[in-house]
Amino acid sequence: MATIVDVASLAGVSTSTVSHVLNETRHVEPETKARVMDAVQATGYRRDALARSMRRARTDSIGLVVSDAGEPAFADMVHGVEEAAAQHGLSLLLANSAEDPARERAAVEALLDRRVDGLIIARAAGSSAGLLERIRGEKKPLVLLDRLADLDVDQVGVNNRSAMAALVEHLADRGHERIMLVSGDLRVSSLRERHDGFRAAMQRLGLKAREGLLCEGTVTAAATFDRVRPLLAAGPKRPTAILACSTLLAAGALRAVQHEGLRVPGNMAFATFDGFTYSDLFQPQITTVRQPAFQLGESAVSLLLRRLESPSAPTRTLRLESEIEFRRSTE
Repeated sequence: MATIVDVASLAGVSTSTVSHVLNETRHVEPETKARVMDAVQATGYRRDALARSMRRARTDSIGLVVSDAGEPAFADMVHGVEEAAAQHGLSLLLANSAEDPARERAAVEALLDRRVDGLIIARAAGSSAGLLERIRGEKKPLVLLDRLADLDVDQVGVNNRSAMAALVEHLADRGHERIMLVSGDLRVSSLRERHDGFRAAMQRLGLKAREGLLCEGTVTAAATFDRVRPLLAAGPKRPTAILACSTLLAAGALRAVQHEGLRVPGNMAFATFDGFTYSDLFQPQITTVRQPAFQLGESAVSLLLRRLESPSAPTRTLRLESEIEFRRSTE
């Protein structure tokens, strides 16, 4: 195995010059730098990344924990984090919590053991504040992604309330008053914000948010189907429109609509947050709130890098705006 001495000998420079070139710790003349890099390639020399990271107290890696990297919005966030990290020479270690606080904690502990430089977390439903204290105890920079909290920590998400208000107003303008909200697990802060935004918008428009049409607590598409289906079989008391707060919830609710033989938009208007992959293949096409998910991931990395460079800087909370794609399902 080639050593730094072999590289220095072939390039005709000192070992310290080789070190400065490889670690970018001092300016080296372009001609000399080129000779060193040619010698590295010729000898097949590989730096000891672990030793280098111990000297620099950095591993050039970051950890990302999300609830489901396969869900469309989270998949785009992961891609945004990955792209931004790569542009800054950082490796990304990814873990799924599957909405399980214990699994989330195990993932964080594993990432801390690998000495990542910082963490980005979309917190699991029911995640404990103790986990964040654990990260702070390690003095690791932390950014909360998508699922924000009333905490003094860097975080980035979207303005869920304004997007929900726009959806409610859109449906109200088309004469809908009996609107069902499928909001899911309200321990998830983004879902809670959409739920609260719905109630506030309905009240502002003088409409009643009927308790019987608020479908809360479901965490799977199957459970959502079981909750929504009886409400659609209620004849004249059934809703004329459904708003789903996530892709998973929309899948369960749409299945219930289909099961009851109802047509969208003929019998039922329908809209969702996040939406489906290849949604243009749906008939009818579904009105969807699209998060700037890729940009959320990029912004999370920017906040993390800022924290690495300025550990004592004031914390920041960023709220990006979503885009609503109005389609035939709410006509």
